[in-house]
Amino acid sequence: MSINIPELRVFVTAAEELNFSRAAARLHLSQSAVSQNIQSIEKNYGVELFVRHGRSVQLSEVGQVILPMAREVLNTVRLLEDSLINVKGEVAGELTIGCSTTSGKYILPNLLAAFRREYSLVRSRVTISSRSGVVERLLDQTLALGVMSRQVEHRDLEYMPLLEDKVILIVPIDHPWAQYGRAMPADLLDQPFIRREESSGTAEVVSNALKQQGVMPDTLNVVMELGNAEAIEMAVEEGIGIAFVSELVAARGLALGRIKQVEINGLDIVQRIYLYRHVGSVFTRAEARFWEFVQENRAQILSDAIGNLSGVTPAA
Repeated sequence: MSINIPELRVFVTAAEELNFSRAAARLHLSQSAVSQNIQSIEKNYGVELFVRHGRSVQLSEVGQVILPMAREVLNTVRLLEDSLINVKGEVAGELTIGCSTTSGKYILPNLLAAFRREYSLVRSRVTISSRSGVVERLLDQTLALGVMSRQVEHRDLEYMPLLEDKVILIVPIDHPWAQYGRAMPADLLDQPFIRREESSGTAEVVSNALKQQGVMPDTLNVVMELGNAEAIEMAVEEGIGIAFVSELVAARGLALGRIKQVEINGLDIVQRIYLYRHVGSVFTRAEARFWEFVQENRAQILSDAIGNLSGVTPAA
């Protein structure tokens, strides 16, 4: 009897998600395929890896014991595959990056496209999860690189600045402020607001900036809360209210004339985006080269990416 590496990969992913449906989405498998892989390990070794409670699962004692070892095996396999792929000195293999921020989702495709133009043998994959999920996977070294919008101070993590993303106020095109393009902080209190969920990085930087201007976030007239920045931009287009969003998210709507940006006197909100990695990890050639590539080229690539986001000539 031998360890089945694909089954082991399914187990580790399911253990990280504690949800077979989310694990299936990450692995691009069906939920039944995830269950079958887990059951195969359990049947072959006569153990129970998960304790099932309806739709939720928890790691069993056996599952908790073997999880660190399973991760170590998969990491060894990853490095072995990388050595075999790169034996000729080429940069090749898979590059996986975790991302927890809207701004990162917009900028990573441009960075990865530029990277692939130089290293065409590299396969790139971006996984979207919560900030805590990215941090956890970086710390347990099941993820080599992560993009987040908040600084995480941890002795095992290092980071580099990736982007300074402006957070701007957008309003519907027929809003009274659209004509003037400027308002006072106190004027915000009378407006219908659409906002992100409080746990988001954007919500945090907006809240802190408003407090500095004497506007308490809980005094705003919030008519809708959404967990997706793109949905917020669309809600503003529909005239439901006004909102603070990433300039990257708003770029296309502004260029098409579907929304308007309004400056708030004294309010200049910047959200910093960082690229993280674990200081103790042994990186594949693709992972190590991507880190260097970002350091060397990020200014030009990010400038080009922001310019390309609108994709159209701005409306008059």
